[in-house]
Amino acid sequence: MSLHFASSPGEKVPRRWTLVSGEAHRLMFFFGALQIVAAMAWWLAWLTGAYVSWHAPLPATVAPPWAHAWLLLYGTFPFFIFGFLMTAGPNWLGAGKMPRTAFVPSACTMAAGLVLVYAGLGVDRALVALGVSAHFAGWLWGYVSLVRMLAKHWNANARYAIVIFAFLGLGLAGDAVFAWSVAAGSFGYVPLVLHGAVWFFLMPVFLGVSTRMVPFFSGRILGSDVEYKPAWARPALIVGTIAHGVLAANALDAWLWAVDLPLAGMVWHLALRWGLGRSNGVRLLAVLHVSLAMLAAAFLLYGLLSLGVLAGVLPRVGLAPLHLAVIGFFAAMLLGMVSRVTLGHSGRPLEADALTWTCYLGVLAAAVLRAAAELARATPLGTPLMLAAAAVWLAAFGVWVWRYAPMYLAPRADAPQPVRRG
Repeated sequence: MSLHFASSPGEKVPRRWTLVSGEAHRLMFFFGALQIVAAMAWWLAWLTGAYVSWHAPLPATVAPPWAHAWLLLYGTFPFFIFGFLMTAGPNWLGAGKMPRTAFVPSACTMAAGLVLVYAGLGVDRALVALGVSAHFAGWLWGYVSLVRMLAKHWNANARYAIVIFAFLGLGLAGDAVFAWSVAAGSFGYVPLVLHGAVWFFLMPVFLGVSTRMVPFFSGRILGSDVEYKPAWARPALIVGTIAHGVLAANALDAWLWAVDLPLAGMVWHLALRWGLGRSNGVRLLAVLHVSLAMLAAAFLLYGLLSLGVLAGVLPRVGLAPLHLAVIGFFAAMLLGMVSRVTLGHSGRPLEADALTWTCYLGVLAAAVLRAAAELARATPLGTPLMLAAAAVWLAAFGVWVWRYAPMYLAPRADAPQPVRRG
């Protein structure tokens, strides 16, 4: 069904479904926006029941920390990754616009799977298994569509795309293992699957996209001198990320510093070369640079805590730097990138207004609070800080979704106004 916005009387106003399902980024981002709020709302509801006794603890047929991690890492980020890749990917490869058959079944099946997961968490683990399996099926559908596009339109840029698609495939494999684990009631691999979501899926994908898009966006605004693309950057960052993942998976916390301190230096160097110090006046660019600075801080904290383990001062690194990276880099970078794509593709100026900027600062605050909660875990401040982090995340993304989700359901702002019949 094609969309029509004509200036003559009598044309029908397009239905919202037609609009939201007309482009990959609209549908994927819309479902992702709902999920990024729903996942933290569920977690905060569980926390307040378990730790504060404001209400009866929520039932959970899967261990709540595992459910929380899956809902965010596997349940949320793929919507935004697919929305971005199915929009930017055709441009990289010189392919046409992704057909609806590529993204509508994928997005709807993943979303339906999440509905089953939430229901199953309160009722029956079998429903959770069915939901994760449906989510996997939707992911697989979208992934196959991307791979087919890559194979059909192979060119020089495909070498970059194939790196991103490869790690998206590792995420797909992790989703499959989680589905099997829940269905079988055998959870021995779940910690590795959740660990792998960060270090063998999301971190390589986010770094791979950042090394291409951040200098590109920076160059368009700040000038060609910041369009810095050293050949070493992407492979060095990805190899370092995988090395961290392997070391941490084998409980070699005392040696993480050997990869994390160099990673911190590389990310900081790139952020500076891409214009970190010059982007203060351009908020939609600053969100990308500051997110990279947060990642550098996370790697630095990893390295310092690892040296503490090596010196025998600390028993382990803990989760503080992990939360700083997941919230301060993944979630914050996501908000910045998705805001930019949404504004540009909805016909609006590429400017982050005060509300968007405040939401972004809220996400950074949630990252700092959550990391502080881990550092203060053994003190009376640990629980209040953890609750505050969840509440701030929910408030920041809740307001952001309130502002941006309607854009996916509406015509472009610069399109001719449709005629409404009385």
